[in-house]
Amino acid sequence: MSTLSPGLRPAPPGPETPERGPGPGSVRRESRAARWGRAATAWLTPADRRVLWLYLLTRISLWITAHGARWLFPRGSDAREAGALFAPFQQWDANHYLHIARDGYFPADEGPWTSGWDNREAFFPGFPLLLRAVHVIVPNWTAAGLLISLVAGAVAVLALSRIARSYVPEDADGRRTALFFLLSPCAVFLAVGYTEALFLAFALPAWLAAQRHRWAWAAVLTTLATTVRVSGLFLAAAIAVLFVLTALSARSGKGWRGAAWLTLPALPPVAYSWYLHAHTGDWMAWKHAQERGWYRGFHTPWEAWTNTWNAAFDGGHTTGYAIMFQAELAAMLVGLVLAALLLCHRRWPEAVYVALSLWALGTSYWYTSIPRATLLWWPLWVGLAALSLRRPWFRTAYLCAAVPASALVALAFLTGRWAG
Repeated sequence: MSTLSPGLRPAPPGPETPERGPGPGSVRRESRAARWGRAATAWLTPADRRVLWLYLLTRISLWITAHGARWLFPRGSDAREAGALFAPFQQWDANHYLHIARDGYFPADEGPWTSGWDNREAFFPGFPLLLRAVHVIVPNWTAAGLLISLVAGAVAVLALSRIARSYVPEDADGRRTALFFLLSPCAVFLAVGYTEALFLAFALPAWLAAQRHRWAWAAVLTTLATTVRVSGLFLAAAIAVLFVLTALSARSGKGWRGAAWLTLPALPPVAYSWYLHAHTGDWMAWKHAQERGWYRGFHTPWEAWTNTWNAAFDGGHTTGYAIMFQAELAAMLVGLVLAALLLCHRRWPEAVYVALSLWALGTSYWYTSIPRATLLWWPLWVGLAALSLRRPWFRTAYLCAAVPASALVALAFLTGRWAG
């Protein structure tokens, strides 16, 4: 098998010219192509390629599901034609990002002071900015968002597999961890125009860099993550804890070099708050938009649990909403168990990351988007893979439960029924 990557294959031989050999330019071109080929082969190991094949196969399965959804569940009971090609992906937050990328945050002087405002300032600018840039090449907005998630998801799953190899040597190529992650109940959100894939494409390589004590790279990648989601600040806190533990274990004062880099991830949220203040007069406009649109005002953890429990089981909501709230409760329990296990195993940085995420999500009026947040908890997927290696039956049990749950969530999203 050729070691040259696609696009770098040597050109077919031309007509023979015995009297003249190849010119120096062609020799240089071959040499340059060979160097690129060797570099690509060195960077993508056979283990990486196996993980990417798994990633591609799961993307194909989701695209098949989306295609079936637009035929089997079109809008309107008397529909005679399938929905538009990208209609299944034009749902919920994907539309918010599209509107921001296309029109900006405050089009035509509209804003929180306007009746019927969509509270779009709740969403950080990283994904919309990239979406606007990709749209220059890909004319369809939804297709541009899907392309971002496709590429970002590949980067994320590669980084996750490499993290898994460092934690669980028995998972030699990281495929087991990648499998658990890609077939998780909310995996559909990695394939649509949402921020999960892009955030992980920055966050997981940042964690890899931090593990290798490359603090500057870790800080830069975490800074990019904070442009996408506020969860980037939780990652920054985890990396700061890892840095302090590493510095304390060093025998010399050199261990504290690079500490200044740890302040870099705070810049995007500060800049975004400044931008919003300039337009609204409110330094915390993004937080207040979340409160207005998604009931994310501060409540004590027990109040949030009680409100979510009542919404899930008191019969006051439709079955669609009720089961979503039940999923929120289940995801919170998973997160609490994960945080406890990380603390028991003294994985302090990872525990800080998960605990901050739980605190942010668990102090709203009721729980919102915790099942989606599980995608961002890389210790969960590494831990499940490790458990399945010690208890072989667990892999089968997980797949039997996760695959149908993943299919149901995908259909719920792709048919516009995700939030009830």
